[in-house]
Amino acid sequence: MTKTKRTPAGEAMSSLMLELFRLNSRLLTAGDRLVAPLGLTSARWQILGTIFKGEHPQPVAWLARTLGANRQNVQRIVNDLEKEELVAFETNPHHRRAQLVVLTDRGRQVYTAAMALQAPWINSLSNGVAVDDIKTMQKVMASIRQKLEQDMEDEEQG
Repeated sequence: MTKTKRTPAGEAMSSLMLELFRLNSRLLTAGDRLVAPLGLTSARWQILGTIFKGEHPQPVAWLARTLGANRQNVQRIVNDLEKEELVAFETNPHHRRAQLVVLTDRGRQVYTAAMALQAPWINSLSNGVAVDDIKTMQKVMASIRQKLEQDMEDEEQG
C-alpha cells in the first residue's frame, strides 16, 4: 500500500481546515446564544439573512445553493420559519411547485433585531485584528470555496 505524502501547502491547508471546523463550531454556538432571545438559531438567522439580502424572492433550492447547504435542511428550517410567521410562500410565476420564500413584516423585524445584536458583538470580536488581515482571510476562504464548488461541478459533469 502506497502512502501519499502531503505537500507543504497540503499540510498547511489541512491544519487550516481543522481550525476552520473549530471556528465554525464556536461561531454557531456564539450565534445561537446571541439570537436565542429572539427565538432564532444561527441556522434560522442565516436563512433570514439570505432572504433579506436577496435581490428578489427565491425558491428554497436557490436559497440552499446560495448558502451551500442541503436543500432538505433548508426546506425544514424555512417550513419552521413559516409556521412562526417569519417567512411566507408566494406563487412562483416561473415554476408552479417551487414557491418563492419572502420575509414577512415580522420576519424583517426579527432579522433587523438580530443584526442590531450582531453589530456590537462583531465589533468586539474583530477588535485587535487588522482589517487587512480580515480581508486577506476572506479572500483566501472565498478562493477555497470557489475551488471546492468548481471541483463539485466538474464531478457532476464528468
